[in-house]
Amino acid sequence: MPPGGGGPMKDCEYSQISTHSSSPMESPHKKKKIAARRKWEVFPGRNKFFCNGRIMMARQTGVFYLTLILILVTSGLFFAFDCPYLAMNITPAIPVVGGILFFFVMGTLLRTSFSDPGVLPRATPDEAADLERQIDIANGASSGGYRPPPRTKEVTINGQTVKLKYCFTCKIFRPPRASHCSLCDNCVERFDHHCPWVGNCVGKRNYRFFYMFILSLSFLTVFIFAFVITHVTLRSQQTGFLNALKDSPASVLEAVVCFFSVWSIVGLSGFHTYLISSNQTTNEDIKGSWSNKRGKENYNPYSYGNIFTNCCVALCGPISPSLIDRRGYIQPDTPQPAAPSSGITMYGATQSQSDMCDQDQCIQSTKFVLQAAATPLLQSEPSLTSDELHMPGKPGLGTPCTSLTLGQPTPPSSMPNLTAEATLSDMMPLKDEHGCHQFLTPDEAPSPPRMLGAGSPLTHSRTMHVLNLTSQDSLHEDSVRGLVKLSSV
Repeated sequence: MPPGGGGPMKDCEYSQISTHSSSPMESPHKKKKIAARRKWEVFPGRNKFFCNGRIMMARQTGVFYLTLILILVTSGLFFAFDCPYLAMNITPAIPVVGGILFFFVMGTLLRTSFSDPGVLPRATPDEAADLERQIDIANGASSGGYRPPPRTKEVTINGQTVKLKYCFTCKIFRPPRASHCSLCDNCVERFDHHCPWVGNCVGKRNYRFFYMFILSLSFLTVFIFAFVITHVTLRSQQTGFLNALKDSPASVLEAVVCFFSVWSIVGLSGFHTYLISSNQTTNEDIKGSWSNKRGKENYNPYSYGNIFTNCCVALCGPISPSLIDRRGYIQPDTPQPAAPSSGITMYGATQSQSDMCDQDQCIQSTKFVLQAAATPLLQSEPSLTSDELHMPGKPGLGTPCTSLTLGQPTPPSSMPNLTAEATLSDMMPLKDEHGCHQFLTPDEAPSPPRMLGAGSPLTHSRTMHVLNLTSQDSLHEDSVRGLVKLSSV
């Protein structure tokens, strides 16, 4: 560029400097996007999820597949080998009715197996700690030893006292009629039972579909069994019994499967019809929660007193929404300040953590006290160097101080062996050991007036009063020994 600055400036190209590290593991141009995770991916219970969390089942699904195969195979053989003959010789309505029952059975089975039975969400760590605090406050803190507080609450429902039990796995007080399933490891609202045939728990949100499944399966089983016998009977009238069996071997297999399964399915349908009419659950009936054997005053507080009303509530009432939000996204954790210690005893792992914190605090406090005890107890002006000792205008070590008159401040009585005859050899070790400490001069140390009698002179050094090292060490040793005894107590 010319000195005058009038010439054209050349175009300069600026290259962007990357502030990222040039390590081979990290690329400055490519950033990995962390995909948001859904709640079903970190669900704490023993469940399996499919279709991005839309389908929820128990982990043990082997018996469910057996149920599915039995229904599909039996119904498929019936529609393939029996329905054509029955539709031609009796009525075409038979396969139509059979098809309606089959689709109804499959729909209710899949709805029962793939839905949330009413799982209750577990408490977060903060909620669990707050609940523990409430339990401790409600039951009072015990002063001696570890004594776990009671983990039950009592509520009154329609005049009947119902106990709410605490779940140590989910860290919550279970609501009425809820129970913890040991197979799924979840607390289920209005828990009925865990059914391996449907591969899921049966609870508040899928009980009606389970009842409709077993009821429709009973009708389908009876329907297939009855018309298989009709088919074999009509063929045996035409060609004989043995020839009828040879002509339709699938009918024999269908009849055997339906004969051995119809009794259990029909019996189960009748039992749940009784439970619905009395508004009970299988869990309550097995435990005898509302049995008259427990007392005349024991009754079912959930029953409406009318069979029709109980059935309508169980089968036609609104379905409550799912509480676990299994398809929701996990929110990023935000840092939370530590809660102040309120002196409340925590149990389990929290108790051991609080004990460790108390021990650390005690060690730090004791160390601080001992360090404070090791410092000199008196303060004064900074110690002088050898150059300052002979500065003009300042009195030397041998210069006597003027006598104190009545009413002037006097040194404390706890300061032993204050003298003006200290030599430089006495001061130098004190500077090395306690050079960072200050000592109070007699002028700065307050004392009550009239402590000294009239005419009692006190000679001292205007520059510094030196503490006798032997007395100082003994004083520190006594102080440290007393503090150690106090900390041990």
